[in-house]
Amino acid sequence: MGAQAIDHKGGVWSIAVPIPDNPLGHTLVHLLETDRGPVLIDTGWDDPDSWDTLMAGVTACGFAVTDLHGVLITHHHPDHHGLSAKVRAASGAWIAMHAADTAVVRRTRAAVPGQWLDHLIAKLVAAGAPDEHLTRLRDARAKGRSGRQPPGRQAALPDRDIAPGELLDLPGRRLRAVWTPGHTPGHVCLHLEEEHPGAGADTVADAGAGGGPRQDGHGQGRGFGRLFSGDHLLPGITPHIGLYEDPDADEATATDPLGDYLDSLARVARLAPAEVLPAHQHAFTDAGGRVRELIAHHEERLSGLRALLREPLTPWELAVRMEWNRPWEHIPYGSRNIAVSEAEAHLRRLVKLGQVEQVERTADGGPARYQAV
Repeated sequence: MGAQAIDHKGGVWSIAVPIPDNPLGHTLVHLLETDRGPVLIDTGWDDPDSWDTLMAGVTACGFAVTDLHGVLITHHHPDHHGLSAKVRAASGAWIAMHAADTAVVRRTRAAVPGQWLDHLIAKLVAAGAPDEHLTRLRDARAKGRSGRQPPGRQAALPDRDIAPGELLDLPGRRLRAVWTPGHTPGHVCLHLEEEHPGAGADTVADAGAGGGPRQDGHGQGRGFGRLFSGDHLLPGITPHIGLYEDPDADEATATDPLGDYLDSLARVARLAPAEVLPAHQHAFTDAGGRVRELIAHHEERLSGLRALLREPLTPWELAVRMEWNRPWEHIPYGSRNIAVSEAEAHLRRLVKLGQVEQVERTADGGPARYQAV
């Protein structure tokens, strides 16, 4: 199988690992050479073709799988973490992940059959989902099907934590962890604090435009280093921001994923990397410009939701009225659950900002309704 391995120079490569039956097409797994051997950043989906492509890509980069020294996971989603266990088994490499996402992996591994369906049904009931939507889930639960679980083998438990701000133990390289929660609670970007090998070239000259000169102690001007951004910062896609999936969380400890994401975007903009190497689509420059686009997108969406919430709505009713990439009636059944989670994340942000409040809840614990203040 032919491998798409791109040499980004300076000991940095990317391998396009396919995601079966997914419009994203592939995950860009990055290989970073170190003095102790190559390290992978993400691994791709757990699928035989994906594994073959990853291995062919490692070979195309000039290495054997047994040369791999470690695996750095940007976040726990299966198109990033799926092949980690196979990589570790084949190479002896360690796996590292932020503790918040490791906790998600641990919960998933410990879940009993049906637990995820129970949690999903309860969340959708609280959001005001209609019976015709809930019927399929309740039927699946009654028949003993476990419902949506991460595909493939059980996700690997990491061997190491990635601590925010940590300069990772990679001999010969300066790679710093940047905690960027939002897409997941433990998402991390990885900043390669080294002169870009194309510094001064046209492809890097406009990096960081509008962000002003950096004062970072490295003696670098605008646009320093490269950022492995996972799903946090993508050139043409807005990553899904939904509620963090924690069945044990209660309302007293309600999280604010969209607020986390917006804060994380600002943190990445301040880094002003010369180039961004994301996990999907393609490498790009002008991280600051892309951050501004994403912040503007969410501000516009929040403004639109405030307008919709002139009348009291449940999270489900709000999701039905929101603008998506297709009309609600054309959104697949499973994707509607994701859409409702995203609507709830935006509601959380508006409530935290004091712009929306909960106005109704039935005595029997039925769905809450929210309205603009």
